[in-house]
Amino acid sequence: MSVRRGTNLDRVGGFNDAVVLDAIRRSARLSRVELAEVTGLSGQAISNITRRLLDAGLVREAGRQKSTGLGKPRTLLELEPAGQYAVGVHLDPAVVTVVVLDLTGDVIARRSVGTPHADDPEVLIDGIAATIEDVITEAGAPRDRVTGVGIAAPGPIDVDRGVVVDPPNLSAWHLVPLRDELHERIGLPVLLDKDVTAAASAEKWAGGGGSFVFFYLGTGVGAGLVIGDEVVRGSSSNVGEIGHVIVDPDGPVCYCGRRGCVGETSQPRYLVQQAMQAGVLAQGIDLDDRGAVDAAFARLCSEAEDGPGLAREIVAVLAQRIAKVVEDIANLLDLERVVFGGPHWEQLAPLLGDAVRVALEERFLVRSVHPFEVAGTALGVDVGAIGAASLVLDQTFSPNPSVLLPDREFVAER
Repeated sequence: MSVRRGTNLDRVGGFNDAVVLDAIRRSARLSRVELAEVTGLSGQAISNITRRLLDAGLVREAGRQKSTGLGKPRTLLELEPAGQYAVGVHLDPAVVTVVVLDLTGDVIARRSVGTPHADDPEVLIDGIAATIEDVITEAGAPRDRVTGVGIAAPGPIDVDRGVVVDPPNLSAWHLVPLRDELHERIGLPVLLDKDVTAAASAEKWAGGGGSFVFFYLGTGVGAGLVIGDEVVRGSSSNVGEIGHVIVDPDGPVCYCGRRGCVGETSQPRYLVQQAMQAGVLAQGIDLDDRGAVDAAFARLCSEAEDGPGLAREIVAVLAQRIAKVVEDIANLLDLERVVFGGPHWEQLAPLLGDAVRVALEERFLVRSVHPFEVAGTALGVDVGAIGAASLVLDQTFSPNPSVLLPDREFVAER
């Protein structure tokens, strides 16, 4: 990933501060001389900016470089972890995860709670607000240094209004103003984004730039996109709705009315149903009971990992379906890799990753030009929540070029 360059023109105070912060974050430690080199800013500008950042408690001095014999050793600067905190919330239809990140992006507190079966928006938002307060307290984060809360929610969403529209696996949620309702309860700035976009942002934040698709495996499926180090959002911030790509014309009927959509055929509920029909799992599992389905799904994954058999065949078919979708996206956009993650990835990882890799070996059309990598997220099951929090921190670190355009007015979203 390349470091943004600063500018020595007027109207750029906040822009250049963010450029310097971002350069320090990417390199961990830099001297003032090195900051001038990588950002293109003058030595005087760097001196003024670093003084402001030190006074604000966002950076700190971190010792000196070893002397080269050509002058006194240079003082190194690094981020001050306690300079700011951000809260991330991942709303999955089966589980709500809340994390607190420090300024370096490290998780310092987390909690996961089951999503109430009734899906009542008011009850669920009350629960999220209470969990946020508990996790902030657990983290020991001073309230005045908590920058805000990011929420990663299933789509579709209306980002401008902060509304969750009609997520297919939260039946009671219709035009729910989640952003404003949560802000009213906790009194902190809140932003809302799609879960797959947040997850892709988390991978990018953690150093995984370039061009890739983040394939989300949870109660539903989705795809977050990063192209050329930039998160792709689409015209309404709803990019990544891949659930209705048809992968099995003879498959189950989706709620959209068609058969064999990848979102429907990838759900734990459907896979558990297949396992019962094949005799891999005992009959009588209540497919409307999320807890029972999750437990049965875990048994299915464990059985598949144990060795060849019907359980592994079910997972192998799932891998083929997913590989077909990844193949289409990768070939269309000339991507470098796919990163898998989400609540169900860890259970499927021992088999799914290798199976998808093999399935894609002959399908990626420009493999003679560059390889296509298949990987699992390095951020674990919390990737969605970490991504939501990183979206908040990104407002601190990401320079906004709009401040350089004096003839236009820009309204900050959210």
